[in-house]
Amino acid sequence: MRRSRILNLKGRIATTNPVARAKSVAWAAPMSKRSRGGQTNERLPFIPPEDWHEPREDGKDYRIIVQPAGEGFRHVLTPDEVRRRLNQLPSHFTRGLEVVQFSRMTRKKQSFPCYGMQWGTAIYLYPIECSLIESYHVPPKPNQANEARMYGGRWVQQAADEWSLIWTEAAIKDFYLNNILIHELGHLLDDRNSRQIDRERYAEWFAIEYGYRPTRGRC
Repeated sequence: MRRSRILNLKGRIATTNPVARAKSVAWAAPMSKRSRGGQTNERLPFIPPEDWHEPREDGKDYRIIVQPAGEGFRHVLTPDEVRRRLNQLPSHFTRGLEVVQFSRMTRKKQSFPCYGMQWGTAIYLYPIECSLIESYHVPPKPNQANEARMYGGRWVQQAADEWSLIWTEAAIKDFYLNNILIHELGHLLDDRNSRQIDRERYAEWFAIEYGYRPTRGRC
């Protein structure tokens, strides 16, 4: 099933120190730049898009929650693939991670689709169309086109006001494992920056440094 979208990367980013601040900002945890759409008016009260997982702070390993993807959608990764990828990182990188949730796609979420999000001590990964084809009514910005190309995604203009982002199975797995997952982990680990632009810059750097560069040639 194909789904029309308005391409918009102006999402809110996640909280600065998820372990220390998670309880105090449970009602107002902002969304990552990965959100294509969503609530962008900073004056409006934040509407939580996901289930809130209360931080345990007990030092135990993170758990993985898998929700049904939703009709016409599929999860890109498996729990085993996520665990294997995170196990390749230094162990202290995942010390504050408590939940990885494979979230369901709902009608409400289709209005502000995401690839992934970090909220508190949890990372949320969102499903994609079963066809692996995403449809948009505006062209991609240069950075969006370049990012997709880095991981094997292909933008195609279908009509005057229609663009498709087309993935192969290998490309979308690479994109989620070595970009989305690592990007959101970067947000979770960022305890220095508070400005949105700085936090996003750090997460992008983290994804390149620990996701893209170490995996070229062996994905």
